[in-house]
Amino acid sequence: MTHVRFLTAGGALAAEADAPPGSNLLDLAQSLGLPLEGTCEGAMACSTCHVILPPELFRALPPPGDHEEDMLDFTAHVTATSRLACQVMIPADPAEISIQLPPGHQDMRGR
Repeated sequence: MTHVRFLTAGGALAAEADAPPGSNLLDLAQSLGLPLEGTCEGAMACSTCHVILPPELFRALPPPGDHEEDMLDFTAHVTATSRLACQVMIPADPAEISIQLPPGHQDMRGR
């Protein structure tokens, strides 16, 4: 299991959980009630699941594809380590990761 911490844009702990490697980061975030909308349900047709990864995790994952890069080009508050959570599978290593929610993140699902 990998211990995943979700942090607010200001760095405060928003939620945390253990997740099996290979599970989807967006699915985990939504199961914890976090404001990652995922409007397109993983089809990379939106950027409502934008997250900021720590540099070491960003480098350890397969790089984003062209389509994901294109979607991030239209996303607010993008950083050098931004990814769409729907495209990130939780790795086995490292055993603990912290994922930051970007500033101004909104969940229009009305939860």
